[in-house]
This record gives sequence, C-alpha cells and structure tokens, in this order.
Amino acid sequence: MASAVTDRAISAIKQMVVDGTLKPGDRLPTESELSERIGVSRNSLREAVKALSVIRVLDVRQGDGTYVTALEPEQLLESLAFVLDLHQDSSYVEIIELRRLLEPTAVEQACAHLTDRDFAQLEQTMADLDDSSTIEELVEADIAFHHLINDRCPNDYLSSLLDSLASSTSRARVWRGLTDDSAVERTLSEHRRILDALKARRPDLARTYAAAHVAGVESWLIQQGDVSIP
Repeated sequence: MASAVTDRAISAIKQMVVDGTLKPGDRLPTESELSERIGVSRNSLREAVKALSVIRVLDVRQGDGTYVTALEPEQLLESLAFVLDLHQDSSYVEIIELRRLLEPTAVEQACAHLTDRDFAQLEQTMADLDDSSTIEELVEADIAFHHLINDRCPNDYLSSLLDSLASSTSRARVWRGLTDDSAVERTLSEHRRILDALKARRPDLARTYAAAHVAGVESWLIQQGDVSIP
C-alpha cells in the first residue's frame, strides 16, 4: 500500500511539472503544504521526492528546500548511464546494437548543422593520433569525434543517450583495440569516410559509414561469445 501511495505522489508531482504548475528551477511548496495538496502522508511524499531526485527531476538542497531541476536531457539520462555501467559486462552487444541503430540517425541529422570550425576540430581528433598512440588514447579520440558530431544533432535526447552508450562501452573498445594491430589505422580510415561525407553535405553517405563503423565493434563482440571483457 505504501508503495502505491508513493507512486501516486510521484505521479502527482510529475503532472505538476508536465502541466506547468512547477517549472524548471521552481522551488516545491513546503512538505506539509504539498502532502496536503496531493493527499498523501509526509513519509510517502519524502519517498516520492527521493525517487524523483535520483532520476534528477528534483534537486534536494539541504537547508534550502527542493527544486525542480533544469530538466535538461543530459541530467535526466544520468540514471540510464548508471544502469548501463552496472550491466555493461553482460550487455555489451545489446548496448552496441542500440548505438548502431541510433547513431546513424544522429549523424545524418547533424550533417546540416556542422560548421567549418566543427570540421577543423574533427580533423584535429584524427591528427593527434599516430602509430605511437595508445589504445586508450584512440578510444578517447573516438569518443570525442562522435560526441562532437552527435552534439550537433538537433535532438538533444538522442545526443545525450548516445553519449551514455559511448562511454559505457569504452572498455570493450579498448579490449578490441588491444587485440587488433591495425586499430589506429582502421579507426582513422572509418572516421575519414564519415568526415568526408559530412563535409560534402552527404547525410546519406555519412549515415551509411557511421553504421558500418559501429557495426565493426558489434561484429567483434559477437565473435567473442561469452568471453569476459577485462
């Protein structure tokens, strides 16, 4: 029963945010006022506030009150990143598959929004790599390359989700790099194809090359079977 009441309190607060009664940055009414308005006990309200603070909808400030967060996508998706980190050892293939399905769309949508300055930054992420680069440096550069492109996607939720997916599979990509002597050369070649397509304002080609780039990691993971990633 307590859980059902807490769920009702969560739904009530969520509805207040949805209908604009509570806006980003607003301070919630006092605990006594809000519990009376919703029709739940203070204990149930506290549990609801705690749950909503975990997923970054609310920000509990000790001695100051509880506020609605900015509700930015990167904040709201932090809890997903945490879940992905917890399950990454058993879900690498599923996470990479999700990235393969979503990232080509983000790359395609970003094409029209990338500037000459963006292209220069993307070139630099590749210029900083050579045969002496470590696998960790390669993966870091790969994440930076895709983050910049995805950040120009007009869908903020998609961009934030892809950032979470990229960081949660970095260990798998490091391990793949350690088992592949041509990792740097292959990654640079795949990045070059994506970047050239973007510069040519060919979103269709950029989408195809992005899908192939991620698919390579997915295929390698599938080949590993049940082998644990160190």
